[in-house]
Amino acid sequence: MGTRFAIICHGTEEAVAKAAADEAFAEGEKINAVASDYLPDSELMRLPAGGAAVGVSPLLAELLDVSRTMAERCDGVFDPTLGPLTVLWRESRRTGELPAAEARGHAMAACGWRELEVDGKARTVRLKKPGMRLDLGGIAKGFAADRMFEVMMKHGFERTCIAAGGDLRLGDPPPGKTGWKVGLKTFDVEKPEEVVELSNCAVSTSGDLHQFVEIGGKRYSHILDPRTGLGLTERLAVSVIAPTATVSDALATACCVTGAAGAEEFGLKRGATRVIVRK
Repeated sequence: MGTRFAIICHGTEEAVAKAAADEAFAEGEKINAVASDYLPDSELMRLPAGGAAVGVSPLLAELLDVSRTMAERCDGVFDPTLGPLTVLWRESRRTGELPAAEARGHAMAACGWRELEVDGKARTVRLKKPGMRLDLGGIAKGFAADRMFEVMMKHGFERTCIAAGGDLRLGDPPPGKTGWKVGLKTFDVEKPEEVVELSNCAVSTSGDLHQFVEIGGKRYSHILDPRTGLGLTERLAVSVIAPTATVSDALATACCVTGAAGAEEFGLKRGATRVIVRK
């Protein structure tokens, strides 16, 4: 998924912990194989656009179902159908030039979360618009962290931290501690602006600390605004604490798109337990 995954756990037998972690990493690899838009042969990238509903694997059906649900909950500010715009922005980051207005218009016309139909029970998906393409970069890492966490719990490792890039899924605190110390890095790559102590929850941070492009003297984030088709230009970082990493991951992206003024209220109304906004 274009980032580093890590597992930290506490137990009494290293071999047992390693076996559990290996199984958890394998679960993460399964999700990457079906949901990555970096892999041209992933199940996600093979979905046909503009046609009838097609059957998908149980894993992809679950991920797309929750993605569609989060898009609705966020009123489309989080949108998993921005794949056509993602393609343009990856090219912009390579060339240092904004997408042509016509190309951006065509890409925006092929997006729209309401045009994504998911039947979780029947395990079918329909991309209603021609040219539609999904990008689950705002939720798949959190979803994977939750699934990997479940594997560790199954093997009895309640004291576990799953790190998936900017997303963390946390279990019980390490021995002798009251929580996991989490450094929230927003604008400084060397040190966190704040350290919080958390357990049995998830935390995700979104912003342009690591991924951005400067074009014409303006800084554009890798986070796309569905309303403009362009990367965000407001210098903003949002950390979201929520019960699961699936929710915190999607909400961190959505809160950034919402903007600094309304991000906290937006996130708290949609499942976050705390929203930290910095600009």
